[in-house]
Amino acid sequence: MMYTLVAARRRQYDVVRSSRPSQPRVSLIVPALNEARNLAEVLPAIPAVHEVILVDGDSVDDTVAVARRLRPEVRVFRQTRRGKGNALAVGFAEVTGDVIVMFDADGSADPREIPRFVDALVSGADFAKGSRFLTGGGSADITTARRFGNACLIRNANLLFGTSYTDLCYGYNAFWSDIVDILALPDPALPPLSSGAMRWGDGFEVETMINCRIAAAGLRIVEVPSVELARIHGASNLHAVSDGCRVLCTMYAEVAKARRLTRRVDAEAAPRAPRMTPRRSTDVVASDEGSKVGR
Repeated sequence: MMYTLVAARRRQYDVVRSSRPSQPRVSLIVPALNEARNLAEVLPAIPAVHEVILVDGDSVDDTVAVARRLRPEVRVFRQTRRGKGNALAVGFAEVTGDVIVMFDADGSADPREIPRFVDALVSGADFAKGSRFLTGGGSADITTARRFGNACLIRNANLLFGTSYTDLCYGYNAFWSDIVDILALPDPALPPLSSGAMRWGDGFEVETMINCRIAAAGLRIVEVPSVELARIHGASNLHAVSDGCRVLCTMYAEVAKARRLTRRVDAEAAPRAPRMTPRRSTDVVASDEGSKVGR
């Protein structure tokens, strides 16, 4: 069962959709941590867009210098905490375009697919979700263990949210910038936790969190076939078991949150019985001689 937030929100986005441009300005958000060698090959292949926003996670290599050399117009921001989720939240907060594309810096995302995502949005979707498992999609990077784990996670997500997702843990997505508030990612201005742990939503679970919140809001989702390329240089920061457990926890936390919100909205919308004022001893009472103050 899918828990939508409120019917009013759907009506709100019906109005918003009618005012969206047919030729949107595209903002590319690129989280990066020590990706100088990959960016040297990725950035030149990116087509002309409204803006490229690089969010650097305190790289110790030449990530920022390479980006500025290859694309002098790039806008660079630094993460405020650790994790991909924080990098995305920092980038989303700085967007000036109409459409946001989440784009990995490691070479796994094919920039030639960007128009495909934008076309899905212009055709009526609120959220264009990349899928490696649709016809026309694929992956040169996923292992057998990750494929099996992803299948189990997808099944759980579809049961919980009433969706028909074919992919869940894939970071190549695009959406209209006017729905950023629905994502409600952890505020970039919040300080890191004193324990050293990441805030919920700051890690790799962010992609699942976004998918869940978009589904819970009842927005229009279109999956777009996408081919995940092999990382060009370096090793992935993914940890199949720990990240998979975090994703599973995220799904159950998100469905619980959606249920609580739905109950609260339903309670606020329910008609209330008129409030009765109890009679007090000083109320006016009637007598045969007329109205007198109660004794």
